[in-house]
Amino acid sequence: MVVATAARAGLVCIGKTHLTELAFSGLGINPMTATPPNVHDPALAPGGSSSGSAAALAHGLVPAAIGSDTAGSVRIPAAWNDLVGLKTSHGLVPLDGVLPLRPQFDTVGPLARSVEDAALLLAAIGGPTCDLRGSRLQGLRLLALEDAATLPVREAPRQAFEGAVETLAGAGARIARGAVDAVPGVLALWPTVAGGEAYGVWREAIEARPEAMYPPIRDRFRAGAGVSAADYVRALHGLGRERRRWYAATAGYDAVLAPTVANLPPNTAAALADPAHFAAENILALRNPTIASLLGLCALTLPTGTPSCGLTLMAPGGDDTRLLRIGAAIESALG
Repeated sequence: MVVATAARAGLVCIGKTHLTELAFSGLGINPMTATPPNVHDPALAPGGSSSGSAAALAHGLVPAAIGSDTAGSVRIPAAWNDLVGLKTSHGLVPLDGVLPLRPQFDTVGPLARSVEDAALLLAAIGGPTCDLRGSRLQGLRLLALEDAATLPVREAPRQAFEGAVETLAGAGARIARGAVDAVPGVLALWPTVAGGEAYGVWREAIEARPEAMYPPIRDRFRAGAGVSAADYVRALHGLGRERRRWYAATAGYDAVLAPTVANLPPNTAAALADPAHFAAENILALRNPTIASLLGLCALTLPTGTPSCGLTLMAPGGDDTRLLRIGAAIESALG
């Protein structure tokens, strides 16, 4: 339905692109079909799961692209390829015809070269229209999310984030720094929620032909087999609690800032050669984007000017157009 809606708006679909199997990895590596090349170095992971969409856009094959985002699948490849990516609020864009992963968290959103293009594509695929005129950075209240214990970030993404925050402060944004107690709480619930629902959706298809899947992705799905219904329901109730804590702590801010991804794209061959390395880099890549997904937020990633280092803006679910306006102001300040 998303593609049909875009076609009715006058857009032309160039084709389908490769992605991680069943959209269940943040690295975008898929040895079973093909791994799209990172725009900075084809030897590096492109980011996933919407890796082909980001690669096609970053390499100039298309002017914009569409991806799905359940726990970072638009934002990670956007960040690693220096693009704009929007994780829409759940339900903002109709999911009819979209292959499910975790239906309670699945979203569809645009990848683009600018916030303006992202806003135009969002409207074309069934989302709301957004007037970006008059977007201003001065006076915006922004919280730079910091928690060295819960959210360690590697050196390049950390420096890029700090540089972006300093630039925004110098351009007139009112920036506070601090941790939010809901973040460690929601990350602790992530394995139960992610694995349980994903394996429940895909168990029969996976177990019918397990040899057809890349083993680390298959095994990640199978980890959900041990999640009981009681544990899953308990985790969902926990998410509700953490969401209330988040909204209470961030109500005074226009948006919350964080590094989009905590690591740089790993070498694809090295990740394929070492399943433990693949798993560790994948979990780290997904960690920061998962925060917005589990909390039911909308999130926008922008390039910082440092290769493969994105800046994420998070806002309450339903505030997508307001977030795009904030993003346009920040994009202008970052240059």
